[in-house]
Amino acid sequence: MTVFSSLTNRIFFASALLTVFAIGVAVYRVNVAVTAQAENELQRGLQEAGTLLETYRGTLFAHFARETRLIADLPKLKAALDTKDPETVRPFAEEYQRLIGSDLLVVTNPSGQIMAEAGRLQTPRGNAAVELAIRQATQGREAVSLWPVRGGVIQVVSTPSVINGQVLGTISAGFSLDEEAATHFKALTNSDIAFAMDGRIQASTLPRDFDSKLAPLAGLQGVRTVKLGDNDYVVTSRDLPIVPTTTADASNSGGNVPNALILRSRTDRLRFLNIVHRELAVTAVLAVFAATLVSYAVARTVTRPLGTITAAMREMAATGDLTKRITLSPGGRWEDEDARLLASTFNTMTESIARFQRDAAQRERLSSLGRLSTVVAHEIRNPLMIIKAALRSLKHEPSSSPRIQTAVADIDEEVTRLNHIVSEVLDFARPIKFDRAPTDLNALCQDAVRAATADAPDVGVELDLQRDLPPIVTDGERLRLALVNILTNARHAVLAEPHGSVRVAARVGLITRRTNGGRVIVEIRDDGVGIAPEDLARVFDPFFTTRKTGTGLGLAITRNIIEGLGGAITITSRAGEGTTVRLDLPQGEH
Repeated sequence: MTVFSSLTNRIFFASALLTVFAIGVAVYRVNVAVTAQAENELQRGLQEAGTLLETYRGTLFAHFARETRLIADLPKLKAALDTKDPETVRPFAEEYQRLIGSDLLVVTNPSGQIMAEAGRLQTPRGNAAVELAIRQATQGREAVSLWPVRGGVIQVVSTPSVINGQVLGTISAGFSLDEEAATHFKALTNSDIAFAMDGRIQASTLPRDFDSKLAPLAGLQGVRTVKLGDNDYVVTSRDLPIVPTTTADASNSGGNVPNALILRSRTDRLRFLNIVHRELAVTAVLAVFAATLVSYAVARTVTRPLGTITAAMREMAATGDLTKRITLSPGGRWEDEDARLLASTFNTMTESIARFQRDAAQRERLSSLGRLSTVVAHEIRNPLMIIKAALRSLKHEPSSSPRIQTAVADIDEEVTRLNHIVSEVLDFARPIKFDRAPTDLNALCQDAVRAATADAPDVGVELDLQRDLPPIVTDGERLRLALVNILTNARHAVLAEPHGSVRVAARVGLITRRTNGGRVIVEIRDDGVGIAPEDLARVFDPFFTTRKTGTGLGLAITRNIIEGLGGAITITSRAGEGTTVRLDLPQGEH
């Protein structure tokens, strides 16, 4: 016996594997989605940081350019420059540098010689870019330029100070791209910053050991990934070209353009994914464990009732008892609907088998009774004919007294009744031979109504016949007999009350209809006394009757006729409210 031979194990393993697969796929998809979202957010944040750096740098440079022009135009500074005394100019240079917050402020005389400088940086001496910018300013033109310094570069705007068309000197102010500026931009953008120029890293917020790996990235487009130490970084490069002001000329430092590298640690930013992955893994394990328990419980709810059903079937096979019923223990909320339906269907089948056995026995008894009834009926009919012939002679005797004539009439009436009973017994006992032909069902119903109410005109029958009802192929005479039997029973039902009173207002209705399935329906309804529930199941049994003068064969013969014609007959009734008999007949030949 293998582990998969048990239905419980198969359901359990299938549910568990399905759960593991579903949870695995879900965890994988969540991880992929979360990781992709985090990567996108990281790159988008990096681009935003680069844009912020460029914008801030441009705004800062424009601020220094504007402030430099204002300082160059101040009367006090012009007066100090006019003295040509460096000691007079120096206090003004230091004061204005503090006011505008520049990293360097340089004041020169008309010949370009430095008279005063202030700030945390010093002017590089003998640099061509410095000399070119100051010379342009002494010629009355504003200039922007890059001044290399140790550990960085200064972006400078140089402006002439002019009075009455005469240049009194120049003012140069700017901010640096060095370690301090990189630290400032790091706080502003929440990213690591490195400044590069001439193919080398000039300043960086990262350890200088990484300069050799960062330098090749300067000037490259897009977002790149680089491993620095134990961390992975995403990096983007932004050029920081010299942007002339409205009135300025642009100088440079040999044609090179500084670059800013903006970096964010991918390892640090995505560290939370490790927590997410761990939580997902723990959740998946717990979910699989819970699903395993639930799947086993579900499997048990299915297999336990199936085991009960299987045991009952084995017992049935062993004992030959085809009427055994299955009783399932109540399962509450966990009761399996399919198993309960299977058990109910099995019980219905056994009940049908038991009913079939009873019906078979009943048919056997009725067959024997039918054969006996045929013999008895034939034997009774011959004496009845002799009695009837003798009565006919007595009726014509002129000397018979009135008493004898009355007795003869009574005997003749009873002989007629006995002959009718014998005819019904013979009709029930022998097989019915049908003579089918196209028949107008509505006309047949009307004829049956006339025959059934001929001796009871006080009972009206309301007809509701479908006008376009097509002819049906049936045995019209046999069907007419069945309808007369039913209408006669309906008539008796509406004429009698349980205590013998007459129902004056009671009526009978007959309806014909065609269905969509190629069949026709005949319904006979009455509002008579109805049939008691305990009698309703026996109305088709031979010789069962509730009337003193009835034979109990009318409905039995009627059912034989209807079923022989390929139809079905059903009776619904409630005591005291009335009865409905429904005939379902085929439209064509059965």
